[in-house]
Parts: sequence; structure tokens; C-alpha cells
Amino acid sequence: MTDAAVRIDGNTLRLPGGVAVRFVRTLRLPETGTHPLPPGLGEFPVRRVGDYPDTVPAEWRARGGVMLPVYLREAMWLSFAGTTEPAALQVGVGKVCAVSGEPWRDRLSRKPQNYLVLPRQPWLDGINSGKGTVRQFVAVPLGLGATVEGQVTGEEVWGGVQLQAFTLADGPLAEWRRQERLRQERLRRERTRGSGPAGGGLGAALPMMSALPAPAPGAAPAARSAGMGLGVGGSMRQEVYEDDRPLRDWAETPAGRVFVHLVTPPQWHRITGEAPPPSPVDRAAYTRAGLPWYDYYDQDARDLAPTDALESVKPVGDWLGDDLEPWQQPSPGQVVPLKDAAGEPVEDGDW
Repeated sequence: MTDAAVRIDGNTLRLPGGVAVRFVRTLRLPETGTHPLPPGLGEFPVRRVGDYPDTVPAEWRARGGVMLPVYLREAMWLSFAGTTEPAALQVGVGKVCAVSGEPWRDRLSRKPQNYLVLPRQPWLDGINSGKGTVRQFVAVPLGLGATVEGQVTGEEVWGGVQLQAFTLADGPLAEWRRQERLRQERLRRERTRGSGPAGGGLGAALPMMSALPAPAPGAAPAARSAGMGLGVGGSMRQEVYEDDRPLRDWAETPAGRVFVHLVTPPQWHRITGEAPPPSPVDRAAYTRAGLPWYDYYDQDARDLAPTDALESVKPVGDWLGDDLEPWQQPSPGQVVPLKDAAGEPVEDGDW
């Protein structure tokens, strides 16, 4: 992918270098215990901030980027399925690195590692806060101190999610492409002999259960800034993989970046004229129905150790009170093991 712009393809963000990111709705986990990976329940709709200059808050126009609607305490995960070439992706939550807990920066770092390695990292469900585990991303309003940003930095200024992609440097990228051509040729020969691998992939295994509503017409008054950020919820088994390339293999400057604003459902309707997605599915009903949860493990990859800053982040229940929604633990048979372009450019801004 040679385009230097960030674009929306359906509800997929496509960053320069072939990085694909989808924001996926999911079941919120209890804040105690460690759980398997919750399922995907449909994509969040994503819209360009620049398409709504008269109804988005002024500070959002200045930052540019995109926006998506979330309910209070709604959980999400980030899917990277469809990423085409090796990339280093930085993920910020209120401009705090979700991998290292360090402040947002425009360069890659290894001590501690402040990025994900794609496409090897298939998704990210939360901050890297434990050995072999993450704590789930959960939406909360700014101003309570419940966000990761508030707990790590002591203030809540930015909110939202920040993404920044780095490609391989020219030499390593050329070598990777050469090796990839050879690999594809071997696969074609194997398929010709009838011994190729079966089709499908990780994306096909994940249920997408809720349809997004059609846009609704109508003008909207100018929106006030009611910022949302990400706090943390329950813990789940998920590794954040250590990079096995030397840092010099990566480009020194980012290929592209985007600011993702999180919008309350009423604010989404005022800004876009669209109905927000329906409220999240009842998680106990999902489990009672026998629908699947997931467990992903890559025996060839090494998990990054958590940093002190992220390990000490407290769940949103400490600010918002106990979660009274009933919880039903999935049975062992419900946990499924997984594995051993388009649109106008998204405007960047000042952040």
C-alpha cells in the first residue's frame, strides 16, 4: 500500500503500510478472575470527523481523525485481521501507550517495547497489565479519573484512542517481499497437487452478531464536547508479543497516524443524524445459549512483561460501583482454541 493517507473502508481503518484496524463490540468481563477471550459482537461504525464540521466540537475538528459511538461501560477490542505487510503499530489510550504505559511518543522503543508487531498480533483486547494477560478496554467518561490516562498521568486531557503505524525500512521490507513471493509460489504448487491448507482464518472464526443501523437523515445542533476514554475491566488470557526483529529494521518515522474519538450514543445521533448501535448484548444470555468464547496461544512467540504503570491501573468499578449484571461462567466446551481502502482520506490534526 503506497497511499500515505488514512482511510475508512467500511468500518475498517486502513493506515499506510497495509495496517487494518477494526473496533469490535464485545461482552464485558467481570472485574475479578481471569477469563477466556470474549466474542466479537459486530463492528463499531466509524466516521470521519471532517465530514461533520458544523456539529462536532471545535477541539475534535482541530485533532481530526475519526469517531465511533460507545455506551458507558461498553467493552471493545481491536482487530488487526487484514493487515497485509509487517508493521509496528502504536496504540494509545488517552496518549498513554497501551503496551508500555509510557507517554505517547513519535518513535519506536524497545526498553520498554511501545508497539505491537503486526500481523503476528491478531488483536488487542486491553492494556498489557499482567504476565500473559490483559485487562479489558472499557469506555468511561472523562473527568472521573477512571481512565487509564487519568490513573497513569494524573489528568484527563485527551481521551479516545490513538493509532500510529511504522513500516519496515526499505531493505528489510524488500527482503520480506522477496520471501513472501517465494512462500506464495510454494503454496500455489501445493494447492495444485491438492495438498494445500484449508481456507478460512481467524476473522472467519469470530461471530459478528449485531447489524449496524442505517443512517437517519436530519440536521443536528452543534455538539458539546463530552469526551470518553478507556478504562479497564476484567482480566483475560492474552499475550502481547515481543518483537523478534532488531529495532533498526523499522522505519524511524511513522507512515501514518489517526486520532479515534469516542462518542456517547446521544452525541453520535446529534453529530451524524444516525441512530447509534443497539445497547450491548446480555452476556449471561450469550453464555447460556452455548455460544463460543476463545483461547489463543502462539507457542513460538514471547510475551512482553507488564510495566508497573499499567499493572497498577484499577478497574472502572472502583469509580462507578459494582457491576450488578449477572455473570455465568462458560463451560469448557464453549471455549474454542484458535491456532497454536477506500473512502476519502482521514484528516490528521494537532494532537
